[in-house]
Amino acid sequence: MSVKDQIGEDMKAAMKARDKVRLDALRGVLSAFTYKRVEAGHDLSDEEQLAVVTRLVKQRNDSIAEFEKAGRSELVEKETAERDILMAYLPAQKSEAEVREVVRAALAGLPADGRNQGAAMKVVMPLLKGLADGNLVRKVVTEELASA
Repeated sequence: MSVKDQIGEDMKAAMKARDKVRLDALRGVLSAFTYKRVEAGHDLSDEEQLAVVTRLVKQRNDSIAEFEKAGRSELVEKETAERDILMAYLPAQKSEAEVREVVRAALAGLPADGRNQGAAMKVVMPLLKGLADGNLVRKVVTEELASA
């Protein structure tokens, strides 16, 4: 079952349960799928659907940070709830230790004179796409380059 089909089924269940927060979050995802499908000009693959959900989770994280700065706790709660709902549709995220292992292996494969953050990120990000937050990967790469 594709991500879109699963979200559609979960949306029906949320309607029956009158779960407004879940329903709003899932409607937003389906709307984003529609926009992306129109933009791409073809039906979305599972990978493209996961990329849309990942982008929406990232947007929620950014919104949470901004609302916390502004002291808007009610909006922080809403965005956090929606983010948690959306994260259920993504593959399990790797821990910092697992990311560090991948980064170390990638750095070992780079020539000593070509070790910089840009080169490391170019090698590491395709390996961790959808499996780890880009900010975490950047942080680990920076730490590993500093300690090398």
